[in-house]
Amino acid sequence: MSPSAAILIALFAPLVGACGVALAHRWPNLRETVTLVTAGLTFAAVAGLVPEVMAGGRPETALIDVLPGLSLAFSVEPLGMLFGLVASFLWIVTSIYSIGYMRGHGERNQTRFYACFAIAIASAMGVAFAANLFTLLVYYEVLTLSTYPLVTHAGTDEAKRGGRVYLGLLLATSVGFLLLAVVWTWQLAGTLDFRPGGILRGTAPAGLLGVLLVLYLFGIGKAALMPFHRWLPAAMVAPTPVSALLHAVAVVKAGVFAVLKVAVYVFGVDLLAELVSTRWMSYVAGATIIIASLVALRQDNLKRRLAYSTVSQLSYIVLGATLGNAWGAVGGAMHIATHAFGKITLFFCAGAILVASHKTEVSQLAGIGRRMPWTMGAFAIASLSMVGLPPTAGFLSKWYLLLGTLDGEQFVAAAVIVVSTLLNASYFLPIVYAAFFRRPAEAGGGHDHGEAPVSMVVALTVTAVGTVALFLFPGTLLELARLVVGGSP
Repeated sequence: MSPSAAILIALFAPLVGACGVALAHRWPNLRETVTLVTAGLTFAAVAGLVPEVMAGGRPETALIDVLPGLSLAFSVEPLGMLFGLVASFLWIVTSIYSIGYMRGHGERNQTRFYACFAIAIASAMGVAFAANLFTLLVYYEVLTLSTYPLVTHAGTDEAKRGGRVYLGLLLATSVGFLLLAVVWTWQLAGTLDFRPGGILRGTAPAGLLGVLLVLYLFGIGKAALMPFHRWLPAAMVAPTPVSALLHAVAVVKAGVFAVLKVAVYVFGVDLLAELVSTRWMSYVAGATIIIASLVALRQDNLKRRLAYSTVSQLSYIVLGATLGNAWGAVGGAMHIATHAFGKITLFFCAGAILVASHKTEVSQLAGIGRRMPWTMGAFAIASLSMVGLPPTAGFLSKWYLLLGTLDGEQFVAAAVIVVSTLLNASYFLPIVYAAFFRRPAEAGGGHDHGEAPVSMVVALTVTAVGTVALFLFPGTLLELARLVVGGSP
């Protein structure tokens, strides 16, 4: 298979799969088979591009020229390769999980769920492989629109309110800030193509470029920088597999991926180091990390605690992008993958707890590890990764981010990482302790249930093992992250 064909398969297989899901709506087993086969084909196409990208190649293809110099085009560079691998692989695992969740929880409109999920993954692939800002913007918006039906899946008033916040904030930031930034970039640079080293150096005074950077960072609302973060906890009204999609597979990862891609391929790491606004935006990222962690500490609802944890963890990647050095960019790129595996495991566990025990609050989880050892064991592993402790993958990305803060002599940023690590431990580890070492408070000892359906347990076990495997065998992840900045540091 040629690289161009592999790119097209990765982009269009999910769309064909969405059509197949819709046609098979009367036959659930066939519908879910179509989903799994499509997910496997998409991952195979993406994985097939890895050797060429690792060898220095940049596979590319173009669809249409919209205007002179403005085309819908795709090019696979190391950062896009990393994001594409993570999203396509986790789609397989999430599909397996969804089968158990959607059936076990008796969810309605399952065909619409699987079809919209496939369209969202197609959009994520478009974001990952975008060769220019125009292509990224198009797929970024399609991702927003395709996930709206998933957020409002339940159809309740609460779901509709959450969906309005979700859609309103993401569209407002992208139209109000991001679109303006993209048009301004075209006017300054005469191109929207992503290029190593960036395209903006020498095109405008440093002050104007600093304003442009602010527009990008706030315009990419999916990165959930405060104060444009409320869409993320509002979207927690969605089913747990959708929460996994939002927090680990596609939506938020598309946001922080876009931030990092703009930082490396539009501004360039060296230019970022020279801009005054870069330092100020690192403070915004640091404040988001700490404030969101403090809010997470106060949440008794498990999904809301995880949601605010995501707001905090995403800003590690934004912080890495704004450090203005290679270490920070590598750490940010690695955190896209390490956070994805850890956070999707946590949401899988939250869904499994809901299906098996109908519990949603942290205060209800005392002793639950005795009834759900696989689920809470996976939760413990993923929690360690969120904290950043070995032998889990979160340690690696935080290590490189800390190196970036020290290399740039940004000691406030280093302190933020250290303090937030302690806060992470404060709101995750007590859950693990209570699950295994405290007695259930309810009458009967809580021994009225076991594990969730087997497909759910298999999925969360796979992602928990993946969290450890990325620590033990980081070769491909680390090399792709290093290639983002030309093979250094």
